[in-house]
Amino acid sequence: MIKIIKPPEPLLIDPQRPSLFLAGSIAMGQAEPWQAMVEHALADLPITIFNPRRDQWDASWVQSITNPAFRAQVEWELEAQERADLIIMYFAPQTQAPITLLELGLFAHSQRLIVCCPDGFWRKGNVEVVCARYNIPLASSLDMLIQHARQRLGSWVAEG
Repeated sequence: MIKIIKPPEPLLIDPQRPSLFLAGSIAMGQAEPWQAMVEHALADLPITIFNPRRDQWDASWVQSITNPAFRAQVEWELEAQERADLIIMYFAPQTQAPITLLELGLFAHSQRLIVCCPDGFWRKGNVEVVCARYNIPLASSLDMLIQHARQRLGSWVAEG
């Protein structure tokens, strides 16, 4: 049922299937493998998931626009978020997630976000204010985030 696309795979969109981008904490060794938990929880839905967590990440990459591999990764993520029907964001409390904070700002106006920011995240107040201002659903746990995503995606599947 579910189709999972990770970089550097091409972003092939099936218009018959709703798509979901998994934005959030990736800090290797700090963030739990929450993306796998979401994939497992939604595996029964006929959806496409864009998961930016690359299987073969090279931590030695210079994070610069002049590094083709790094630039391709960032452009893949931005393109996938622009194309996705729904973006969920998870701010793991033990991480700082600066890129996810940037993405929250980029897509706050999109009306396609659901955010989870548990207690303990270092900038939870900022996330709460942005979500309140732009009417973004805010879940307090990963389980609640998955429930919100399932409801939204399920309604699209039922309509299709």
